[in-house]
Amino acid sequence: MRKKIALIFIFTLSLVHSQAPDGYYDSATGVNYELKSQLYEIINNHSDQGYNSLDDFYTNYDIDNYYENDNTILDIYSENPVGPDPYNFTAENSCGNYSSEGDCYNKEHIIPQSVYGSNYPMRSDAHQVLPTDGRVNGFRSAYPYGVVGANLISQNGISNPTQNGSKLGNNLNESFSSGYSGVVFEPIDEFKGDVARIYFYFITRYENLISSWSSYDMFDGSSDKVLEDTFLNILMNWHLNDPVSQKEIDRNNQIYIYQGNRNPFVDQPGYIEEIWSSTNDNESPTTPSNIQLFDITSNTLQVSWNSSTDNISVASYNIYVDDNLHGNTQNTNYLIGGLSTTTYYCVSIAAIDQSNNSSTLSEEECATTLEQSTSTNELFISEYIEGSSNNKAIEIANFTGQVINLDSYTIARNTNSGTVWGEALQLTGEIVDGGVHVIARGNADDEITNNSNQLSSSDAISFNGDDPVGLFKDNTLIDVFGFFNGDNNYANSTYIRYENILNPNVSFNIEEWILYPNNTFEYLGYHNQNLSFEENIFIDLKIYPNPIIDNVLFIKSESDYFYEIFDIKGIRLLNGYNSEKVRVLDDLNFNPGIYFIKISSDKFFFTKKLIFN
Repeated sequence: MRKKIALIFIFTLSLVHSQAPDGYYDSATGVNYELKSQLYEIINNHSDQGYNSLDDFYTNYDIDNYYENDNTILDIYSENPVGPDPYNFTAENSCGNYSSEGDCYNKEHIIPQSVYGSNYPMRSDAHQVLPTDGRVNGFRSAYPYGVVGANLISQNGISNPTQNGSKLGNNLNESFSSGYSGVVFEPIDEFKGDVARIYFYFITRYENLISSWSSYDMFDGSSDKVLEDTFLNILMNWHLNDPVSQKEIDRNNQIYIYQGNRNPFVDQPGYIEEIWSSTNDNESPTTPSNIQLFDITSNTLQVSWNSSTDNISVASYNIYVDDNLHGNTQNTNYLIGGLSTTTYYCVSIAAIDQSNNSSTLSEEECATTLEQSTSTNELFISEYIEGSSNNKAIEIANFTGQVINLDSYTIARNTNSGTVWGEALQLTGEIVDGGVHVIARGNADDEITNNSNQLSSSDAISFNGDDPVGLFKDNTLIDVFGFFNGDNNYANSTYIRYENILNPNVSFNIEEWILYPNNTFEYLGYHNQNLSFEENIFIDLKIYPNPIIDNVLFIKSESDYFYEIFDIKGIRLLNGYNSEKVRVLDDLNFNPGIYFIKISSDKFFFTKKLIFN
């Protein structure tokens, strides 16, 4: 189980992500705005390739090799990172005229041309000029980037939000975005960090010119801090909550070849905090609220809470059990393991921000653990992730009733479902009862590595969808995901073991696993086990449609059941009892996003992921 403090998170951000040449940043040794000026000297005087040459750059390098992998133009204003794009562009769709969204793409200047009089090299700097839908580009106009509240702007020929969820409206004048109420444009979460790091690049690259340009609501007129407090807080929040992606890394490397300079905040994201956190953040986050305890067993309990807010960004949460620090997480849920049976425990939460300011402790929520039930007699594989690129992880769970040292355990893959097991990877450390051990690729997305106990580039953790993965004890196979030397196709998927599975199984059975979509990572780092039920009485159960359209959900079952719907943070939004064969839930009023429905009887329960469009 992951236990990290906020300082570890900040250190992670400062690691080198891209492939800068050796010595490229050797002269960047200062602090605060001195460091910014040193970076300016490094990235200054790039080779301007001209405005028209950007077209060839886009068709060669701004290509979708990350989501649909369809080699179309990657447009941050139309990309749908969790499903099919609403429309796609190829090189032939470049244009200057448009009437509707989806007609064509053109060049979007992340910092508007009006700020610097359309002068060069700013106008043609590939770091800040992206290919985007022409109508959405015009919709954004020269408005600042910000957090859109309830007041949306209406224009002819385009919906608001746009087809991928970008929005234009008055800035939400509260929390970290407080201090500005004018019209702003807000991209989707997937690309907010990209936009932020472009801004930090731009105000560093042109610090010698920026104070002489036209006024711009995002800028304060200085050449050092540059950003008004509201927009500094917004961009810092976006940067911290949307870490550097592989797309940004690849684009940064290609721009270095193209025009001879790099975005240092993609290479070393920690520079941003080193320079701009000097604004003396002494404000503490708000106190976590709505603490809930659930899924209580004899030695574990699950806790969830409503997220805190902060003027910059909440980094993590400290979890206290009977006033003693138990662990730290960046999520708003946490599995507390290693507890004693039939014992009364009280849990409270404190939020920690990026400057290590702590909120006050939340109100306590208390519960008693259950009596000891039948326990698992061995470790087993509880989660399998084979996502895009290097997003690969295996989670091992311990419900044996004791702490297990991993010296005797290894994992290996059966390459291409061949005739032998490959190189074994020795597991390290130990797992507390009720805890998990996550092994992942070291170059996986941060959402995986931040929830991992062991990172490796070993052959064992380099599996693809046709490579079964085995868990071994003293060189003897005790559990497996996939059919050894058989037919397997589990690529681009996440599988999680059902909660009623007690023990490992050397005879792979896909019926023991729940399938989730590609790049589902939110369950990594904890696993629940329910030993109380005997059989699945809901064999005839159907929940449809999924994704849900128009907030109407149908549940069909021959059996009576309780139902509960939770949001992604584990907060229960709706519950009830049903004895009808077909139950229609048509009074839902949920925002688009991911939710979970829990169906339960006195002997069985299971949870299913729902997507509301």
